[in-house]
Amino acid sequence: MCLILGVPLAWVLARTSFPGRRLVRALVTVPLVLPPVVGGVALLLVFGRRGLLGEWLDQTFGVSLPFTTAGVVVAEAFVAMPFLVIAVEGALRGADARFEEAAATLGATRWTAFRRVTLPLIAPGVAAGAVLCWARALGEFGATITFAGNFPGRTQTMPLAVYLALEQDVDAAIVLSLVLLAVSVGILAALRDKWVAA
Repeated sequence: MCLILGVPLAWVLARTSFPGRRLVRALVTVPLVLPPVVGGVALLLVFGRRGLLGEWLDQTFGVSLPFTTAGVVVAEAFVAMPFLVIAVEGALRGADARFEEAAATLGATRWTAFRRVTLPLIAPGVAAGAVLCWARALGEFGATITFAGNFPGRTQTMPLAVYLALEQDVDAAIVLSLVLLAVSVGILAALRDKWVAA
């Protein structure tokens, strides 16, 4: 979800100029400085059953996001997407736009130039942003518990399971924490080697 929404958003922020671009960039990056629980409250105000968009979604499509699995995805994407957008926007600003211009002069459409020229140029930035985004989403706690709750088998994530286990079974919390740590370190170490080699 973050890749699908974040890469085009980063492209718009890096390659176009429009009124309010600074405001859009600030709104995209505000989850970086917002306490996660406040982010969850903001999501409730927007997507809750009485929220700005939530009431319309519920009445029009019968869709309610809070305290659902989809709500977990929305909460984690909300707090993690800034990492992807910042990394991809930086990669786009560092990529030489003359390659895209050359592709356009050879008859490539804007989409073809992006897909065949720009995307391969910024692939390391996209990969780095995606991994940072994934790592942030993996450890998300505050916005998730506030917006989606902690229902085992439905909205419970690993950090929420660790928190619940700490209250009931410390040994289980330690095991879950070690599993989460091993997965995180293993994936980040494997991907970092590929970035350095590239």
